[in-house]
Amino acid sequence: MASHDVVVVIPARYGSTRFPGKPLADIHGKPMIQHVYERGLEAQASRVVVATDDQRIVDAVKSFGGEVCVTSALHESGTERIAEVIDMLSIADPTIVVNVQGDEPFIPAENIRQVARNLQQRPVVHMSTLATPLTDTADIDNPNAVKVVVNTHGHALYFSRASIPFHRDARAADALADNAKVMRRHIGLYAYRAAYVKTYVNYSRSELEGIESLEQLRALWYGDIVHVDEAHEPPPIGIDSPDDLQRLLAMKSTTS
Repeated sequence: MASHDVVVVIPARYGSTRFPGKPLADIHGKPMIQHVYERGLEAQASRVVVATDDQRIVDAVKSFGGEVCVTSALHESGTERIAEVIDMLSIADPTIVVNVQGDEPFIPAENIRQVARNLQQRPVVHMSTLATPLTDTADIDNPNAVKVVVNTHGHALYFSRASIPFHRDARAADALADNAKVMRRHIGLYAYRAAYVKTYVNYSRSELEGIESLEQLRALWYGDIVHVDEAHEPPPIGIDSPDDLQRLLAMKSTTS
């Protein structure tokens, strides 16, 4: 990707019902947010910025020499927080902004490059993201594993925490097998142009977004195109609890 056109912004909240202080959780002697920041640098983005409303995260980012913007505590989504950063830093409209979640310390840098490259190559697409095949059947009914189905052009038809599509005629086991052919696990990474972020945050919050608690549904609600590509290097499932983090650390120690 052309690094001069790509800025990585990492929205990070301290508050989490299941994992308070998650961005500051220690991973091999570094806070989680530092690992995420380093993935942005590894992807060779021209700029990497953490966006947060919490002074503890601000202090942590400054301690390792990272760039941080203090944003409002009233934002309802990471994209809304990123819109404030775009305004604060006067990021030019054509710039590609990659939204990397602050709780993805193991996301491959190639994912960041891939999602930015995909948007660069598709001028009519409003947003690009990634997905990967569902390899664990337990994830099919796991609401923390977001699912996506796409059309023949690779454009998202729908994202859901539920198993989609509904297989009307098949037995349960067959339905799961058939769904796995078309359903993918969504990777919560987005690229969009700065100009589109400004458009997105001026939309009213959609009903679907509220029901599923998935911000990308706002784009689909208003008819915008979300391109979904299969990740070249699938990351592990996200970290929603301290137990998730310990399991991932154990898995990585056995494979290293």
